[in-house]
Amino acid sequence: MLKTLLAVSRQGLRRVLILPLSLALMAPDPLLAQTRSRAKKAAPAPAAVAAAEPRQSRCGEEDVLPTTLGRGALNFETSSADPRSQLQQLVELAQQRSQGLGAANLLAQAARSEWEEAKAARIPQVNLGGTLAQTGNKTEGFPGQSGLQGSANLSVSAPLYDSGRNAQLANWRSQLAEAARHGLISAEQQLALQTVSLAMDRSRYQLQAQVYGQYVRKMACLVEALDTIVQADRGRASELVQAQKNQQQAELAVVQTLSVLRQVESRLRRFVGEQLPPSASYSALLTQVPELPEMQRDAELAPELAQMEAQARAQSSYAESVVASYKPQVNLLMGGTATAGKVGPSKSAEFVAGVSVNIPIYNAGAEHSISAARKRAEAVRLQREDQLEARRYRMVDMHEAAVSSFDRARLIVDILRNSERVRASTLQQWQQLGRRSLFDVMGAEADYYSLRVAQVNALVDGQQAVALLWSMGRGVLTPLR
Repeated sequence: MLKTLLAVSRQGLRRVLILPLSLALMAPDPLLAQTRSRAKKAAPAPAAVAAAEPRQSRCGEEDVLPTTLGRGALNFETSSADPRSQLQQLVELAQQRSQGLGAANLLAQAARSEWEEAKAARIPQVNLGGTLAQTGNKTEGFPGQSGLQGSANLSVSAPLYDSGRNAQLANWRSQLAEAARHGLISAEQQLALQTVSLAMDRSRYQLQAQVYGQYVRKMACLVEALDTIVQADRGRASELVQAQKNQQQAELAVVQTLSVLRQVESRLRRFVGEQLPPSASYSALLTQVPELPEMQRDAELAPELAQMEAQARAQSSYAESVVASYKPQVNLLMGGTATAGKVGPSKSAEFVAGVSVNIPIYNAGAEHSISAARKRAEAVRLQREDQLEARRYRMVDMHEAAVSSFDRARLIVDILRNSERVRASTLQQWQQLGRRSLFDVMGAEADYYSLRVAQVNALVDGQQAVALLWSMGRGVLTPLR
């Protein structure tokens, strides 16, 4: 009978000591409340109830984190703007600010100007020249003569027949200008990919910080309740120490995540400027994995491959111009010179008009020069084919990575539901039946929040894989538009 009374007393004491902790942990889960609030906003609790249950409000989602978290705040400002429009605006800002893109644009303009110069080679050229000098002569037995003398000459030249050399040179410059244009497009696409990737990384670490912040609040609530219990039962001190340790680990995760977030924002500011807009919700963007055969066909439309194709055509045209330079050349020549001065005849004039013909007979280095130009053209074609093949295999990897990431995100959602049930069951069994220890409760909480972080990572990894997949074809802005 005495043992029975002692057991009942201990059980009653245990329930009395656990009551504050039960009140604390029975507070709604912030993550679950956040999910459900999208469908139905919870009504605010009356002031009297809030004052009567301070421990439940202590675990509220809007509570301020402990000051030990250091720099950074977890109340991130969110934007209600359209996420597609925001990403497009960020890309436009990056393109406007990019000096590298400006340099690529100038190079494309310079290449086009060189093409215009090469086209003008077939147009007759007119040159006007003149001299004005003090001249003199001295002949033995005759008086010396000296004075000013001036001359002017006018020359006109034009190619009549060049075996297609100037046309091939113009075509060479044209293809180089086309390659420079595709280089500019490629630079724009790479800048767009970097901007979109950094914006999504920024959203990733903001979500991670919020999840870890909620975990800190849970552990802080647990520590506060256990501190009250330990004051009455010193035998529970190890549980308090374990809860404090878990809280410190969660705070460390928040600090590390905020540090990475600041680094990502610093890199993003380099592209878009110091004023970063509040991050929109990108969870619905780039979640459709495109068909792999379609992406592999689009690989040929990539600006990098188009640039290499233009370079190959340019090298072929240059090789043909080298061949034409060793064939007969016929040019028109016209010119005239007029001279006036005090020395010699006071005035004189002469002119010339005709054609010049150049027929190469033997050049020991001609064959080597032609062979080198043709081999360079073939080398660029092989490089282009190798790049296309590597890109298609890379697309296979990215397609698999994207599918795997989204599958992992969906599976984690199912696991999260079970994890939520485990949390509730573990807490109930510990509170009411005494079949679980507090360490089981903390383990269930840690498992739940680690799964939330894994879900965020899986979703963003999949989105970035889809972005990279599009960037290897028509560009990452294509699905955003």
